Amino acid sequence: MPKRLLLPLFALLSAPVLAAEMQLEVEIPRLQVAEYHRPYVAIWLEQPDQKHVANLAVWYDQKLKDKEGEKWLKDLRQWWRRSGRSLQMPIDGVSGATRAVGNQQLSFNSADAPLKQLAPGDYSLVVEAVREVGGRELLRLPFTWPPQKTVSHSAQGSTELGQINLQLKP
Repeated sequence: MPKRLLLPLFALLSAPVLAAEMQLEVEIPRLQVAEYHRPYVAIWLEQPDQKHVANLAVWYDQKLKDKEGEKWLKDLRQWWRRSGRSLQMPIDGVSGATRAVGNQQLSFNSADAPLKQLAPGDYSLVVEAVREVGGRELLRLPFTWPPQKTVSHSAQGSTELGQINLQLKP
């Protein structure tokens, strides 16, 4: 093969693969209540018909004796019905401890699971929160994957969740 063809081929093969990104910010609001408990939160992707696609995060009390925290995951009703009841907790890279008041940041890349297998199309990001001696709240943010340009979506919670911001980058 002539050298003049090898150089462009090498440059093409060594070029970085561009990966789409999903950045999520979930606000856990400060509540003025007599007995405060951190919320359990599930974050997942679903199709427009609400069929579960992938779990992104599940935050619950992992330190309770005898895995007692897992017993309360069923209170995340929508998530539990769509995928939670069939899972064995904890899930590496998905489950984690409950989060404190404030803005929680999550970042996902299309080169890694779970976005690696995400087919092009319309989806919703779903955030569900429930709190002991508290309420329940669920927010959906529709989006199209993969993004063709940088786009932002947001939703405002009213009780258990604050502002939810989703940014997608090509």
